[in-house]
Amino acid sequence: MLAEEMLSKSRAPHISVVIPVYGCAECLPELYKELSATLSKITEDFEIIMVNDGSPDNSWEIIKRLAREDSRLRGINLSRNFGQHHAITAGLDYAWGEWVVVMDCDLQDQPKEIIKFYETAKQGYDMVVGLRTRRQDNLIRRLASRLFYKIFGYLTDTKIDHRIGNFGIYSRKVIESIKLLREQNRSFVLSALWVGFRRKEIEIEHGSRLYGKSSYNFRRMFRLAFDSMVAHSNKPLSLIVRLGFTLSILSLIYAGWLVIRYLLWGVSVIGWTSLMVSIYFTAGLIIGTLGIVGLYLGKVFNEVKGRPLYIVESTTFEVNKE
Repeated sequence: MLAEEMLSKSRAPHISVVIPVYGCAECLPELYKELSATLSKITEDFEIIMVNDGSPDNSWEIIKRLAREDSRLRGINLSRNFGQHHAITAGLDYAWGEWVVVMDCDLQDQPKEIIKFYETAKQGYDMVVGLRTRRQDNLIRRLASRLFYKIFGYLTDTKIDHRIGNFGIYSRKVIESIKLLREQNRSFVLSALWVGFRRKEIEIEHGSRLYGKSSYNFRRMFRLAFDSMVAHSNKPLSLIVRLGFTLSILSLIYAGWLVIRYLLWGVSVIGWTSLMVSIYFTAGLIIGTLGIVGLYLGKVFNEVKGRPLYIVESTTFEVNKE
């Protein structure tokens, strides 16, 4: 494995482009054409890595055909759908470019913006990411993204612009640092933020989706957002502790008031309804607290199993040798 890694490094291109592919078969030929034209304006020494993340269409067949026509396009076929960010990880593990571009396959991330990224990065930045000024997504997705980053920023005490995505260019040292992060709950955007280094955010044009539809429905977006929050912050646990102490103090104050009222004015304590409400409220709070703790324990369980982040079924590297 070490020998193969040394060989890959010795043939390292100037720019690698990593693209997770799912449900975008119709986009791929046009995406390849635009990428080739754009990258050729920077250097002829580039590679395009398309990672088929168990796409249900014929994306892998198209990737293999494109790879036969141009050896600079390298395809990786995962054994099943592992998720977008796991597919990005697979692409990064096979990318050895001095600079690495990460983008989506649906042409909403427009290849022509790579030149702007590259020119900005050469000014002394380790990563340059795009801000989608006029995001061409539906209202629900835009609102969900804005809400997620606001909540995530509060939980992690960071400020993140909701317009950012995966699309950007990253230096070799940034990619090597991100590759060290091997937890199961993955988000490339958040990992890039966590590793640090000199970072620049620039405005880019966000294209409309011409083919297919996004695989991120509301349920998947909610799950990704929740997993990301749990993976990057333990603040929900501290908030529950604060809530518990606050309720305890308020309960003691109310109990004191009942005693004083009884001693001074002889008012007996009546309140079957309030008692039952209090019991159910407390029980719900306890169950909710145990549920949140259980979620954290579940994430720990997933990590300690030590399963691989992805499994490669085949690559076009073998196809090119045939």
